[in-house]
Amino acid sequence: MFPGVFATSTPDKPAVIQASTGDQLTYRQLDENSNRLANHLEALGLRPGDTIAMISHNDLHMFEVYWAALRSGLFVTAINHHLTAGETNYILTDCNAKVVFASASVADAVTETDQIPALTEPGHRLAWGGEIPGFDSYDAALAAASDAPRTDQPRGTDMLYSSGTTGRPKGIKTPLPQGQVDEIPDAYTAIFAPMYGFDSDTVYLSPAPLYHAAPLRYCGTTNSVGGTVVFLDKFDPEIALATIDKYKATHSQWVPTMFIRMLKLPAEVRAKYDVSSMKIAVHAAAPCPVEVKRAMIDWWGPVIYEYYASTEAAGATFIGPQEALDHPGSVGKPLLGIVHICDEDGKELPAGQVGTVYFERDEVPFQYHNDPEKTRKAQHPEHENWSTTGDVGYVDDDGYLYLTDRKAFMIISGGVNIYPQEAENVLINHPAVYDVAVIGVPDPELGEVTKACVQLDPAFSPSPELAEELIEFTKASIAAYKAPRTVDFVDDLPRTPTGKLVKGELRKRYWPAETKA
Repeated sequence: MFPGVFATSTPDKPAVIQASTGDQLTYRQLDENSNRLANHLEALGLRPGDTIAMISHNDLHMFEVYWAALRSGLFVTAINHHLTAGETNYILTDCNAKVVFASASVADAVTETDQIPALTEPGHRLAWGGEIPGFDSYDAALAAASDAPRTDQPRGTDMLYSSGTTGRPKGIKTPLPQGQVDEIPDAYTAIFAPMYGFDSDTVYLSPAPLYHAAPLRYCGTTNSVGGTVVFLDKFDPEIALATIDKYKATHSQWVPTMFIRMLKLPAEVRAKYDVSSMKIAVHAAAPCPVEVKRAMIDWWGPVIYEYYASTEAAGATFIGPQEALDHPGSVGKPLLGIVHICDEDGKELPAGQVGTVYFERDEVPFQYHNDPEKTRKAQHPEHENWSTTGDVGYVDDDGYLYLTDRKAFMIISGGVNIYPQEAENVLINHPAVYDVAVIGVPDPELGEVTKACVQLDPAFSPSPELAEELIEFTKASIAAYKAPRTVDFVDDLPRTPTGKLVKGELRKRYWPAETKA
């Protein structure tokens, strides 16, 4: 459902609140501003199927742009504001953006947009929060746009890009929904609203960057049912808890790293904040260590839900809190698509055997924009409607899926396959460990061996004795051959703002460029 419905029924209700400032958009303001912006885009010549882009720190205006696109039948591409100007231009060119919106706070990312002819016409580059050379004023464009109500509102959708941690990011393009924005829900609303109880009473806390798929789509779902979004500028463990307490948040979405950061706060800090309003805390993006999930359920109660999916929406599995306790380590059973575990040749494997995770859908669910070869590689060699994003795992006899790691992260040591996630899940529970990554490093005899790169809690200091303690700590929980051979203590680890570990960057410190990508 489009927020304009709630502009009539609850016009003064906050649709979105920025937690750091208390600034908000009411449903009336969101409807009026996105309507004006949609009229501006139409006046520029944009038509259904065209693409617009936005680059910003978390900001209220992003919701106006998002809904202007969705009520105009457009694709909207939210771009990671940490990218360089050249990387930004690559995405803008690849998605064929006709208009780009940017916050002055990320001006460095858009300094080269004058190199894209389609964006140099008046009104095609708009900035808010200050001036950007070559950009027109967002506020002025909004004020000058027609306020005539839109009568034809074909539903648009997002077209987001992969993180690009293993090469150029690729746009993930799904077909435009058929119908009017006020008549049919988007896929996220159709699936997650009834599953997790999103409704007009929902107060959804979004602690992550809005350019990322799940935060953007969950915010859209909240607005689609008339709830209130409360977003953080960036994740901070104590601020997140304080925001839950202040706004009595009922729903939220996290990545496991955020759980770990909150759990590692001193007990007296955690006890300061009332989190009893939380009904549903969803996590995704990476498998959650069993002990971390159990600790969160002990703390917040049976409100921790997990789903395994991807920006590509190839398929999805779901698991609730009791199921997670009964099937520790599982990411659940599929509700979108059918899971198949296959070997390197595409042969389906029986329960308990590890292989590539494919989801079967009735039709091909996505394509990588302008990259048919990558699209084909994501498909099963014999079934093009079976898709994978490169994860490895197995199903048990009850049909529950367990992920072992991403195929790209697997370590081959002396011919033995080692999935580093197993050691990482153990090490993160040691009190000295603030963050950890396990990778393979060169070894003249075995090809590669495992190394743990550990960021310590500030209360601990690096030492050979602590390194040995961490190795033995790991061996107490998993087979010795899976444990790290060595430990390096590091100041920090390369993670994206959404919490994903960028192992390619970490491996560059240990592997000569010509030896391993």
